[in-house]
Amino acid sequence: MSKLTSALATLGLFATITSQAKPIENPTPALPFIVMPQNNAAIMGRKQVPILCYHQIRDWKPTDSKVSKDYIIPPAAFKSHMKMLADQGYHTILPDQLYDYLSKGTPLPSKPIMLTFDDTDRDQFDIARPEMKKYGFKGVFFIMTVSIGKVKHYMSSEQIKQLSDEGNVIASHTWNHSNFKKLSTAKDWETQLDKPTKKLEEITGKPVKYFAFPFGLWNEANLPQLHKRGFKLAFQLAEKRDANDPLMTVRRILDSGYWSDKALLNSIEHSF
Repeated sequence: MSKLTSALATLGLFATITSQAKPIENPTPALPFIVMPQNNAAIMGRKQVPILCYHQIRDWKPTDSKVSKDYIIPPAAFKSHMKMLADQGYHTILPDQLYDYLSKGTPLPSKPIMLTFDDTDRDQFDIARPEMKKYGFKGVFFIMTVSIGKVKHYMSSEQIKQLSDEGNVIASHTWNHSNFKKLSTAKDWETQLDKPTKKLEEITGKPVKYFAFPFGLWNEANLPQLHKRGFKLAFQLAEKRDANDPLMTVRRILDSGYWSDKALLNSIEHSF
């Protein structure tokens, strides 16, 4: 039943109208839905929004390499960085806002910033979530679905849903963190994009419209696979954006475990 007939039924009119109605012999065919091309030059011309990327939030171990420490931020440093962002007047935004800003020029809050979290790590729920809530911050959690609920180091389906229910965004990070550049077959795309999207939508009850490249690695040849599946934005790390597809190559920077509050603020102000 259409919205119109439902409304008429409520008024007690539907039975009368349908009894008198005659079928339309030559209905006007529905117009095809046309996706208008994005103005990539305009998108590239807009000031980039600072986007921070986090992985593990834990204290360093003696076995952690120097490179690994760029991806591991100690809890004390993370908490200090969140307070600094709040004290500096930053407002977190979510991907729908970023998409509207980039594609249509929709205004953003003053001093916008996006907080993103990769790899489904449990520390993000246990440490990042309560710390962000102190300041009214929201984030984007890019989930690799292979690990959900299987190891205590990773988040469960219930925790992922709670993040979503609390106003954070749940997005895709493939099934098992495979290199996007090496995906090529229909089976690859089904395994790494289609099934994870379905899984996350089943958990959250919401559409999955955003994607982050594992390792931050991407290639131009495979970007159409994201468009084909209706992704609105895709996030890399600090490489140059693709001028022909800036919505699929949005830049982020790692909030390094080595950085002081001052170093992070300097990077935010000068990296974008």
